[in-house]
Formats: sequence, structure tokens, C-alpha cells
Amino acid sequence: MQPIAAPLLQWFYANKRLLPFRQEPSAYHIWVSEIMLQQTRMTAAVPYYNRFIAALPDPAALAACPTDALRKLWQGLGYYNRVNNMQKAARIVCEQYGGELPADYAALRALPGIGDYTAGAIASIAFGLPVPAVDGNVLRVFARLYNDDADIMTPAARRLFTGRVIDQMPKDTPGAYNEALMELGALVCIPGAPHCETCPLQPLCQGCAAGRADKLPVKPAPKEKRTVPVTVALISSEQGLLLQRRPAKGLLAGLWQPAAWESALTREQLQAELEKLGVHATLGESLPPAKHVFTHRIWQLGGWQGTAPAAPLPAGYVWAAPNQLAEVYPIPNAFAAYRTLWP
Repeated sequence: MQPIAAPLLQWFYANKRLLPFRQEPSAYHIWVSEIMLQQTRMTAAVPYYNRFIAALPDPAALAACPTDALRKLWQGLGYYNRVNNMQKAARIVCEQYGGELPADYAALRALPGIGDYTAGAIASIAFGLPVPAVDGNVLRVFARLYNDDADIMTPAARRLFTGRVIDQMPKDTPGAYNEALMELGALVCIPGAPHCETCPLQPLCQGCAAGRADKLPVKPAPKEKRTVPVTVALISSEQGLLLQRRPAKGLLAGLWQPAAWESALTREQLQAELEKLGVHATLGESLPPAKHVFTHRIWQLGGWQGTAPAAPLPAGYVWAAPNQLAEVYPIPNAFAAYRTLWP
């Protein structure tokens, strides 16, 4: 493979998107943006990024943020373990590194929630260290460049591709090179049918020359997700909507949700479960069926609306007033289908 850095960087400087974290590419800004973008599209992530940085402008603010307030800032992005780990890492940064992310790949990699890719992105873009940042975009670009059928999900293939990324890396501009590869994968060398006609690397691309670019990269078929029925009780009182805190560990750990059970309850069974909580509800209309897809499972949601007197509640349950629903309690997008139905 001939050197790719020169045409790649020329294209990048002319075509890169004007993104907020590129305007002020501090290590903290890059860290926040990269964690958000792990499971979120750029167009969706930017408003969240701006709001997050405005509220928590540095690691010290992130470290000190109350848990529910932090999750409320993250609400809508999903995969809340990302922000939980960010706060753990921010506290370590404040305790061990004086409140600034360390300019060292190994030290970054040792922080909670920071893997090889994120450590590489921070180290190269913020600190100019010659280390790779290999994500799905970069793997796709290199699978096509080298017309390589290796399964990119295997450790051996990732090591091979990472070696190629390093071999092509210009030592004086590693951050721009890594960003350019990510940008090329996001805008031109996209999944499915790539835009080979506008690609700066098209003359060098072996996959394009072989007419196979759209067949690459090779990945195993995804595993079938397990379907789980969830019965939701959307119960309102004069004090607000009945909310339940999820367990401290596991799926959606520590978030708040409308009272729900991961089983298919009948109307009578749901009424009985509410009675156990001291909630004497009158159930009305059934909720429209809804679905939420997680990484390894699918929730099939249903249930009933209802009203109840504002009785005292056991630990882990609250009546949430409308302003508290909007500002205080972080509620996952899994229940977004019913958001218009609560107070």
C-alpha cells in the first residue's frame, strides 16, 4: 500500500465538519465527545455535548456533580454506564492528576470507561502523541483499502489493522491523521455503499479496484436478541407520577422509570402488585404497545394508565411532579413512547 496520509489530510483540511469539540480541542472536550459518540450519531450528540460542557466545563465539575443531576444531563443518550464511568474517571483525574487528564496513553487507558480507541483519540488529538485511534470507521476504511476479508471483530484482525494504521501514520500530525480517518469513514467510506467517486484514497483502494468495497468489512451475523415483556403502570396522583428507581446494578442502573415489571401481567395482577406498594390505583385505559431495543435484548412494553390517592410510598418509589419529571428525575428513553401521557 502506498502512503495515504498526504491525500487523506489534504481532503480532511478541506472537508472536515465544524464541530464544537474541534473549535476547542482540549483533552476534556475530546474525552466527552468521544464517549458520547461511542453509541450515538454525531447529529444527535452535538446538542447533548454543548449542554453537558456548559453545565460541567471541566473534570472537577464532572467529579462533583450529583448522580441524578448527571444522569439527567445524559438523559436521551442511553448507555448510562458511559457517564457513570466518566464520573469515576473524573474523580481519579482530580485525585491523582490535579484535575487535568494525563498526557500519557497508558495512564488514560487505565481510567474507567476509557478503552484503546478513546485513549488513542485523546492522546493523539489533544497531546500530539503518535498512537492510533481505531474505531469501526477506521476498521472499515482499512478493510476496503487492503481488500481484506478478515473478520474485524476478532482480536487478531484488529491487531493487524491497527498495525497498518500505525504504519501509515505521519509522526508530526498523528491527531489530524486519526481524525481524518474517522471523518472519511463517517462521510465517504460509509457502511453499505461507499462514495468511492469522491474518496481521496480511491486511486489507492484495493477493495474499490476489485469492485468489492461494498462487501467489506466482514463481520459475523449479529446474535438474536432476547425479547422481554414489560408491564408498565402509568399511575398519577395529585402529587405527580409514580416513579420507581431501578436497581443500582444492571440494565439502566440507578435510573428512574414509571413503575414497571419485567413480565406480562394481567390487569388484575398489576392491580395486586400496586396494592403491595400501598398504591390503591384505579386502572383505566391500556397503554399502546411499544418496543425498545437494547444491545442484547428487546423490551416489549404495554400496561395501563391509572389514578390513585397520593399515599406514602416504600423506599425506591416517589410521586414526581411535572417540574421534577422535567428537571430532576432521569428517565430512560425506553419509556419515551409514554412521555406524552404523563403529567
